[in-house]
Amino acid sequence: MKFFRYAGAFVLPCLMASAQSANAVKAEALVKQAIVFAKANGMEKLIQETNNGSGKFHVATGSELYIFIYDDKAVVKAIGYNTGALVGKNRMDAKDPDGKFFLREIIDTAKTKGKGWVDYKYPDPTDNKIKQKTSYVELHEGFIIGSGIYKD
Repeated sequence: MKFFRYAGAFVLPCLMASAQSANAVKAEALVKQAIVFAKANGMEKLIQETNNGSGKFHVATGSELYIFIYDDKAVVKAIGYNTGALVGKNRMDAKDPDGKFFLREIIDTAKTKGKGWVDYKYPDPTDNKIKQKTSYVELHEGFIIGSGIYKD
């Protein structure tokens, strides 16, 4: 019986990490899908599709994955949830609950590395609770396109 208790202590965290890894792969794939869409249809169409409440890059019911698009000055061009409240706003000075200027880091990561992951805290659209989040971002035609997953 001790074996199962110890095995459970090892297996459960591995399964949780595996689920997070699977979601991370999905987030990165969603960003890449958005870039393919932009290459085929243009950035303006991607922005419209993302802001469309039933668009393919808008958060699905029961899902946490959506696309967000910022310009290099941290102005929201599109966000796949809560569209009306954020589109057109400059969020350069937005901080997470720990005081981290997460959008500055997102923009810096995209501009200096072309792509990458950024950790911060943000409300989960499925329950509106503040959770630890990591977002994958890529620079495309001067825009930062990203999607993130919640770690909790």
